[in-house]
Parts: sequence; C-alpha cells; structure tokens
Amino acid sequence: MRVLKIGVRGNDVMEVQALLKKLGYDPGTVDGVFGTNTERAVKQFQAASGLQVDGIIGPITYQKLLPLLNGYIMVTVAAGDTLYQIANRYKINTQRLLAANPGVSSDNIRLGQQLTVPYAFDVVDTDLNYTYEIMQRDIAGLQKRYPFLETGVAGKSVLGRNLYYLRLGNGPNQVFYNASHHSLEWITTVMLMKFCENYLKNYVDGTSVRGYNIREIWSQSSIYLIPMVNPDGIDLVLNGLEINHPFYTSLLKWNEGRMNFGQVWQANIRGVDLNHNYDASWQLSKQAEASHGITGPGPTRFSGTGPESEPESKAVADFTRNHNYRLVLAYHSQGRVIYWNYRGLASARDRLIALSLAEKSGYALEEATGITSYAGYKDWFIEKYRRPGYTVEVGLGRNPLPISQFAQIYRENEGMLLLAALVTAG
Repeated sequence: MRVLKIGVRGNDVMEVQALLKKLGYDPGTVDGVFGTNTERAVKQFQAASGLQVDGIIGPITYQKLLPLLNGYIMVTVAAGDTLYQIANRYKINTQRLLAANPGVSSDNIRLGQQLTVPYAFDVVDTDLNYTYEIMQRDIAGLQKRYPFLETGVAGKSVLGRNLYYLRLGNGPNQVFYNASHHSLEWITTVMLMKFCENYLKNYVDGTSVRGYNIREIWSQSSIYLIPMVNPDGIDLVLNGLEINHPFYTSLLKWNEGRMNFGQVWQANIRGVDLNHNYDASWQLSKQAEASHGITGPGPTRFSGTGPESEPESKAVADFTRNHNYRLVLAYHSQGRVIYWNYRGLASARDRLIALSLAEKSGYALEEATGITSYAGYKDWFIEKYRRPGYTVEVGLGRNPLPISQFAQIYRENEGMLLLAALVTAG
C-alpha cells in the first residue's frame, strides 16, 4: 500500500474515500483525488481511532482501515461476553454473528475464543472503480461473513488472474450468470457482486426480496456467478497501461498508438473480443471482420484465431460444460435490452421466459443482427444445449457507463436475477 496524502490520485484513493463515506466521514466526491475534503475525513477518522492526526494514510492508519476494508474484525471473547452483547457492540443482529461462526452458539461460547465479527455496513461498494483487486477483497470478505458461500476458480486469464466463481444456494436447478466479457462494461461486475451480497444477507436474515423468499430459492436452485470474465482488460481500462506491462508494445500497436484504453478497450489483453470467441457461427464472425475494418487484434470485434482460443472464453465454456445449467444470463452494457434468440433456435418457451424477464426489468426484447449476432456466449449456449440463454444489456449511454447509473441498473435487474433462478425450476 503506497502512502496516500494530498495530491495523490488513483483507485486506491477512491477505495478509501468510499470507505470513509460509509463510516460517516465526508471525503467529498468519491473521485480518486486526495484533496482537502479527503484529508479532513482522514483526520476525523484518525482522531476517533486514537491515531496521530496528520491526514496521511501511512502504514499505521492503513492497518486500522484494513479490517474495515475487509468488512470484518476478529474479536477475542472476554470474561462476561455473550453473543448478544458482542453483536450489539458491533450493531449487528445475532443471526449474522452466528452465520460468520459455524458451530458457535450461545451455549458454547468460551473465554479467549476468536470470533469473526462482521461490521454493520456492506462489503461491496457501488460508487467506485471496481478493480480486480477490490473484487478479490470483497469475495474474501463475503466468505468470512458467510462461510457457507462456495467460491472457487473457474480458470485463469492470459496474465494469470483468477476467474472467480461464486455459488448461491444448493438446489438442483442450476443457473449461471456471468459479467464483464467486455472490459468497458465492468459495471456489470459490480451488479453481480452486490446481488451476491444482498442474496446472502437476506438468506441469513430470513427475509424476502421483491416478494421472493430467498431461503426457498436457496433450496430450489443453485445460482453460479462469474462476475469478472475479463480481469486483464478491466485492469487495463481502470489502471491504464504502464511501460513495464508485458503487452505494452503490442497494446500500443493494436490501439494505433493511443493511450485511451479507458474509453475504447473491450477486448482481453491479447486484443481478442471474448464475446466473439465462442463456437457459434465463429467463422461468420471472422468473415465479417473485414467489413468492419478489423484486420487483427484490437479494442473490439476481433474473434481470435479460433473458437475458445482465449483462456477466459475457454474457462467459461468449460465451466458451462461441467455443469447442468438450465438457463444462463450474460451481462453486458448498454441499451436496456434482452437478446433472447440465436438463428431461430430458441423455443417458444424460451421466448415466454424472455417476456417474463423483460416485464420484470422493463427492458425490451431484441434479436441481434450482423456481426453482433455471431460467436457470443449465449449464442453458443443456445446452439449447444437448446436451453434458454439471454444477453442482458444494462443501462444507457456510452461505455463505460458512469457508476452513477448503478442504483437504477440494480433496481431494474434484481428482480430479474431472482426470477431467472426460478423459471426453469420444477
């Protein structure tokens, strides 16, 4: 962790600003710029924490912030402590404390025992640049709060980053949601991560969401998520290109010498559009490249050297092949539409499901045409399995969509994510 102080900029500053904001200190706009408002908020936090008040986030202040960033703290049971007292001290309900500590009950708590205590605020922030590193931390934080959450690695990116998966529920009806095949569309990763956290929270609390009983869905369906299919591309978009990057020369060449990756780059780190890299009319996608001025790797539309030539798309395809998914949703941005068909292979039932998803979200139904209709994940799923697969385009505007759209995007999609877990059950 680098030292953060007045004048420093970056995603790490933004992460600290978001944390200070939810702790009740006002850093001003969460913009990644360490200005006077952020300095004042840091000083307030330091004073409240008994630290030296200098407005600088150095090693000592960062160590104080770290459990808060992780979303939980380890607490040693003291003489006279009860579970209720500990939960009340941290302003959480006892169900969440018990969920974080399997095997613990009010009858067997003992002096000196270490307990994982979640903080009262959420782990997943929805007002910042959502980097791979932040997602990693959030997944680890959610797993500590909810140890029953199944997580794992479906594969690796070109640069060796993990393609994490999460599983919600233990029911026989398996569905699969993925996000961020395209790196500019990272807001969809935030959406699936927030959905995951809200689902877990309401499962533990025994509460319903939008009229859906989460515990009933949990027993009926298993929802699998890969929230970030393209971590290398997202890192390029959000962190920029450094001269020591292993693909520095190639990326500059593929982007025609420009450094504007944060405005144009949809592909993976080898310049392959992952949503044109599946074995569904892949050859037609390749043939269409020339008419779109695509001659090789670049920001978008390059289909690669063959279907599943990229480790990311192959990992997602393998993850699909290794399960029995009854329905899939592939999340993209933008347009507020649901693409539901592929070359006329979707059934009448698939269209009825699409209509119910459209009604739930307020999104329109459309069918892709031209180069956009080839070699996508949902196309491959429909062709191979003859089961319902949908590409959902969230939000409106030009990618990358501003994070300020998140609240509306989430409202529109939460009900659809819950319904999609049920429509093929039974």
